Amino acid sequence: MIIGIDHGYYAIKTPHVCFPTGLTGYDYEPYTMQNVLQYNGKFYVCGTGRQTLVRSKTSNDNYYLLTMAAIAQEIRYRRGERKTDVVLTAGLPLASFGREKKGFREYLFRKEQPLRFRYEDESYEIRIQDVKLFPQGYSALALHPECVRDEPSVLLADIGGWTVDLMRLDNSVPNAATCRSLELGVIRCVDEITEQVRRNTGLSVTDIQIERVLNGQSC
Repeated sequence: MIIGIDHGYYAIKTPHVCFPTGLTGYDYEPYTMQNVLQYNGKFYVCGTGRQTLVRSKTSNDNYYLLTMAAIAQEIRYRRGERKTDVVLTAGLPLASFGREKKGFREYLFRKEQPLRFRYEDESYEIRIQDVKLFPQGYSALALHPECVRDEPSVLLADIGGWTVDLMRLDNSVPNAATCRSLELGVIRCVDEITEQVRRNTGLSVTDIQIERVLNGQSC
């Protein structure tokens, strides 16, 4: 089974599921097993709140644990076997793809095989066969070549949780010298909205309330 995972600062995404990049660990069983990962004798509630931003996603095991939760949710959505072989695919920022590729592949492709864990009280045994990494944003153009066809210059913008990654393509060829990673993503946007609402109204709003408004939904 091939499973693509976007390890975002704001949310973890697979082709069919999406949940916030939050993780809270417990030594004992929490009040509910919903969204709970059990691994190495500990319990982790996945998708709650927002974890502390880290410069390197490989600096702790949080994204590895969230990867297990994402695999479990995607397999459940596809109604697949909970004992299976998996090829993981993931993306890395354009500006740092070459620098981070080796380390992030080793982070996800560990010697511990098969990977055994429980998610929402169901057992999983996953053998990761390979990990393939691709440049974020640019990969999407493989599905939409019409966006760059016959265009002399196109600016690709990948708006993420923490960064906005930019790259220009000239005659459909990526111009590596134009790659930029700006810390102006959705998290910065939400934090600024929270502060402005507090200043103007004296009220505190949650991230979920802000998301609903930005999505044009009632709140």
